[in-house]
Amino acid sequence: MYDQSKQSELIRFARVDVGSTVIDVYPGAGDWTRLFSDIVGPEGRVYSFVPAEVAHFKNDPVGLMRTLAKEPGRENVEAVSADVVAMPAVTRPADVLWLHLFYHDLHTALIQGKGATAAEFNRAAYGQLKPGGSYVIVDHAAAAGTGLSDTQSLHRIDPASVREEVEAAGFVLDAESTLLANQDDPHSIKVFDPSIKGQTDRFVYRFVKP
Repeated sequence: MYDQSKQSELIRFARVDVGSTVIDVYPGAGDWTRLFSDIVGPEGRVYSFVPAEVAHFKNDPVGLMRTLAKEPGRENVEAVSADVVAMPAVTRPADVLWLHLFYHDLHTALIQGKGATAAEFNRAAYGQLKPGGSYVIVDHAAAAGTGLSDTQSLHRIDPASVREEVEAAGFVLDAESTLLANQDDPHSIKVFDPSIKGQTDRFVYRFVKP
């Protein structure tokens, strides 16, 4: 999805390092899980966490991650699945919690179908991160002032709403990056629209647990 320089910058921004424990939430095809696995090394751990709310998808996301974990050299990867707010039950305390293009889904019918809320997930994230740990969120930006109104229809979220929700759980905003910003994105079309797919304006936040 990104060129190597942007991948490297995002990994540095997230503060993933040798020996880190990382939770990759809703890992998709596993690209980030693989990158994190390479970096943390044999002393580290990567939890490829598939929320149970999406486990039924036709591409078998849990099976994909279990297959990934069996790849040569991936002994530090563990594929796990549970309801999204039950993440702490299947992972260990982490140095980095990584959400790539997923946070907005916490406000969609798919994820809320079992009663999950963003507030509950953020509290779970706070409890599962080690003190000083990084909670990193990359997502599609909605227009400023739109709040949560575009999460279902456009798969976008107002960055200000994300900050408000995450800080309410006790996190502190530590840094933000404009690496993936795109001023030409009109913010009014669905992220899957061919005219913007792969090029959406994306915000990057790093929160820390004090």
